[in-house]
Parts: sequence; structure tokens; C-alpha cells
Amino acid sequence: MTAFFFRASAAALLVCAFAAPSTAQTQQTVGDIIDFLVTNQAVQTGDFERDRAAAEAAREAISRALLVNLTSVPLASSSSGFLYRLNPQLGTMERATQSFGSFFVERALTAGEGQASFGFSAFIATFDRLGGLRLRDGSLITVANQFRDESAPFDTEALTLRLRSTTLTLFGSVGVTDRLEIGGALPLVNLSLEGERVNVYRGDPFMQASGEASASGVGDAAVRAKFMIARTAAGSAAVAAEVRLPTGDQDNLLGAGATAWRFLGIGSFERGRLTLLGNGGLGFGGVSNEVTLAGAAAVAVRPRVTVSGELLVRRVSELQELELIAQPHPAIGGVDTMRLLSGTPGATLASAVAGIKWNVSGTLVLAGHAAFPLVRRGLTATITPTFALEYTF
Repeated sequence: MTAFFFRASAAALLVCAFAAPSTAQTQQTVGDIIDFLVTNQAVQTGDFERDRAAAEAAREAISRALLVNLTSVPLASSSSGFLYRLNPQLGTMERATQSFGSFFVERALTAGEGQASFGFSAFIATFDRLGGLRLRDGSLITVANQFRDESAPFDTEALTLRLRSTTLTLFGSVGVTDRLEIGGALPLVNLSLEGERVNVYRGDPFMQASGEASASGVGDAAVRAKFMIARTAAGSAAVAAEVRLPTGDQDNLLGAGATAWRFLGIGSFERGRLTLLGNGGLGFGGVSNEVTLAGAAAVAVRPRVTVSGELLVRRVSELQELELIAQPHPAIGGVDTMRLLSGTPGATLASAVAGIKWNVSGTLVLAGHAAFPLVRRGLTATITPTFALEYTF
């Protein structure tokens, strides 16, 4: 009986007085709201320095994961669905391939001198996981106290985050020569965040904080160039470069805040209805350095319809996973405090893309595809559908 009263008293010492929950002002930036929700702590741990370090690590990991998803993901391929070449025997321009190509994986063939294309793509991503942690059901525990001989914490704080991004990307390219193509892309982003921080003591929940924010604006613009270095009957090879400019609002997580460079090697085999593509590249600057590998297969199932599948793999140097780390409580014996801390930087991201391109009329191509994460690293959405429209002239 004495042990029971001691345990109840010790636990009570770890709980602060519960006042009305605090609410962040909606005019604050998305970064401010993430900081507010992560650092507004109620669980008493007796170690302010470790609490602050853990809160900063969690905030940085969440913000960087969001930036990786918004500012460094591959943009739509710069290659037009319609590629033309001069037939020297007939003296006329004709289609270079039967398929309309892939969505993200670049093809080595360029548009051809004087050929231009432009279009847009639109997608909505509803993020539901941060690594292996769920964001929307309150199971993302940031700090907890637990008696070592009990199976579950008696005092926890958890975040619920509802993150959604809607992106409209305008893109275009033009063939300067038969080997050189230049292009650009401008993403327009809307990002919304709603979140709560809930303290649960012995099964009783107490709302500690809530906040919401949204931001709309230009993301990081991209300028691209591609040069075909070889073309044979069996296939083609090319190199490409992309510069992402820091045009997005870094405080609202719409931009990386620094210039990023990406260099790509491209190989393609295009014979009849079948197109096989492979890309390998390096990225520097921006939110993170990275190594990318990608492959795609596209088949013209009909003269006006192409279906494709793609595999995208990226090794991102600055992305960090989060995990709960237990340490002894400094004031109460037999109690461990668990804090959400970031691990070693570096994570491999992989996703699959499947979709269809339809030549509606003339050189107008309507496209739709869906992307699925193959590994749970960083911020991920269960499925990300995309709609795109492109016109070549």
C-alpha cells in the first residue's frame, strides 16, 4: 500500500497544472506553427536542456522532411510527348517515336530544332506518415514518462498533424538545335497545416495546444538543359543539367532557401511501340545533396495511347528519421523519460509511378498518373494522383 501511494505521488509530481489549451495565431508561418506544436510541452521531465534539444531535433526533422517533399522532388520530364526528326529522304518532319514517353524519367531524344512544348501538371499530396510514424491518429508521441516495471507510459504527449500540399507546375521546353533542348518549370504551391498537441495522463487526455497555418505562393523555379550526345538505331544517350532557384518562401516551407544543382546521365532504347529509359544523377545544394537512379518503360498500346511504369530511387543526405529514446528521469527513481530524437542523417526514398498518356487531338496530350511510396522514409502520402496537359507546336 505504501508503494502504491509513493508511486501515485511521484507520478503527480511529473504532471503540470492543466490550463486552457493555447492556440497559435493563424497569421504565423507554417514553420512557426510546427515550432509551436513541437515545443509546447506539458510532460514534466526535470531536464530543460534535453527537452529543448529534443524539441529542436523533432522540429528540424519534420521541417526538413517537408522541404524534401516540396522543393527537391523530381519535376515532370522536360521531354515533349511529341518528338520530331527530319526525314532526309522525304525532306519532311516525322514522329521520332510512337510512344509519348514517361512522366519523370527523362528520355535521351530532344524535341528537335524549332519544336516547342508547354503544359501544366497538378497534384494533391495528403501526408499521413513521417517515416514509420503515423501523423493523423495521435500516435506520434514526442515525450513520455514511464515506470520501468510498467508496460506503457503513464504520461505522454503526442502530435496530430494534418499536412496537405497542392501544387500546380507550369513547364515548357524548346529545341534550340536537333541536339540541344532548354526548358523550365515553375511550381505554384499551396500548403496547409493543422495540428494539435495532446497530453494523456493515466488515460485522461488534455489538449495542450492547437494551431493551423496555410501558405500559397511560388515554389523553387527550375531551369533545365539537355544535350543528346549520341544516337544510334539501338538507342540514344544524353546529359542534362537543372538549376533550382530559391524563389520559394523558406519560412513557409515553400522553398529551400538556397540554389540547388542537378546533373543527369540519360540512356534510352526506343523501338517501335516500346520505350525503355534509364537515368542516373547527382544533386548538390538546396535542402540536401542526393543521388538518384530511375528507370521507366512506356508502351504505345494504341497510336494515341501510351501506358508507362516508373521506378524512382533517391538517396537524400540530410533526411533524418525520428525515434523515441529512453533516458533515466533525473528526479524520480524508477522512471524513464522518452524523447523523440533524430537519428543519423541519410535516407533512401523509393516510389513507383504508373499512368497513361492520351493524345486527345492534334499534338495535345492529356496525362494522368499515380505515385506510391515503396518505403516509409520522410513524409509520405499513401497515393499521390497527378493530372497533366501538354501541347506541342
